[in-house]
Amino acid sequence: MAETKTHISDQVNHLFRHEYGKLVSVLTKTFGASNMELAEDVVQDAMLEAIRQWEHTGVPENPMGWIYKVAKNKAVNIVNRDQYKREYMSEVAHHLQSEWTIEPALDRMFTDKEIADDQLRMMFTCCNPAVSKDSQVALTLKTLCGFGIPEIANAFLTTEENINKRLVRARKNLREERARFEVPVGSELEPRLNSVLETLYLLFNEGYNATSGKDLIQYELCEEAIRLAEIITDNPSFPFASNAYALLALMCFNASRFKSRTDEFDNIIDLENQDRSLWNQELIQNGLHYLELTTQERTLSIYHILATISAHHCTAKDFASTDWESILQLYDHLMQFDSSPLVVLNRAIVLSKTEGVAPALTVLKSIENEPTIKTYLPFYTAMAALHFLNNNAKEACKLLERALEFTNQEQSKSMIISRLETYSKKD
Repeated sequence: MAETKTHISDQVNHLFRHEYGKLVSVLTKTFGASNMELAEDVVQDAMLEAIRQWEHTGVPENPMGWIYKVAKNKAVNIVNRDQYKREYMSEVAHHLQSEWTIEPALDRMFTDKEIADDQLRMMFTCCNPAVSKDSQVALTLKTLCGFGIPEIANAFLTTEENINKRLVRARKNLREERARFEVPVGSELEPRLNSVLETLYLLFNEGYNATSGKDLIQYELCEEAIRLAEIITDNPSFPFASNAYALLALMCFNASRFKSRTDEFDNIIDLENQDRSLWNQELIQNGLHYLELTTQERTLSIYHILATISAHHCTAKDFASTDWESILQLYDHLMQFDSSPLVVLNRAIVLSKTEGVAPALTVLKSIENEPTIKTYLPFYTAMAALHFLNNNAKEACKLLERALEFTNQEQSKSMIISRLETYSKKD
């Protein structure tokens, strides 16, 4: 008996989310980076065909193999057309010599190793310097993670029209640049890798601290960032791995605390009050392993420092036994790489643990007029907490009322309102 439409659609959606980026990467190598959108269209057509067929025949034993075969056949049909052969010949001439070699070549391209390598190439293609940073992130989410335009717009608190424009502009820039679908070599490699890692870091942070919607933690964004980082570190021939290992360690440490960050009613729980028995010890051990691997190279980046800070939190027996002095020293090192207001804010919070509230408040007052801070929610909640500890509940309440102006995230609003109620009792 054929399965229900809803069940079929759910299965295809699951496959779409987890396999879309792999398929698009393989087909982009086939069609060329300038035809990335065609690769996306072929994958979407294959998924739609799966829904239509499976509604009548049921889900096959190997659903992903079925979709891969359909996508491959569609690709064969496209590259067999004379006009497409001419268009793609410069990029994949050795694959398109004749109709007798196209299909075997595509078969070889669909092996696990080739798929992983193509996803690596796709990361570097999305992070081409011809593409702006915000467009790099949008393109990565669309092509490698399978996120729809509404989801990307929601994740970054902007309109679908804006995301569409970013994607159109990014693809246009890649065409004009005649971007090649490859990992750069020589002097181009390290800066391009840094750009890739920065994009993955932005992707993880958006999932870990969602700016809008009901969910504080968008697990899928974080999972995708970790998965893509693992593709980089799993490639044995890839140089400059230390920064990638450090970023992966940082993401593992932060992801280990997912289950403890909200309660059963989705209220935010701060680090001090989290149930540490809920922390994922396997992820913490993975993080420590990756952090150890970073010592194989004599390099230091913000990811190394941030990962080490996070390791201190993850390995502390409880909040009271946190090694704040060491963490403060790490922030002092971080300031040499990045003295942005956000880093100053985080360092001030640590400073309040080592030297008291007054010095920390003085530091925060010095950055309160910085443009990036004036609308930044954590600045106001941190200032409020310090004023409350300094027996100034009235000022703390004022700051929390300001904080409500700068969030559309429901759990954050609930947390602020709850603190307002607590602070106002001592006003």
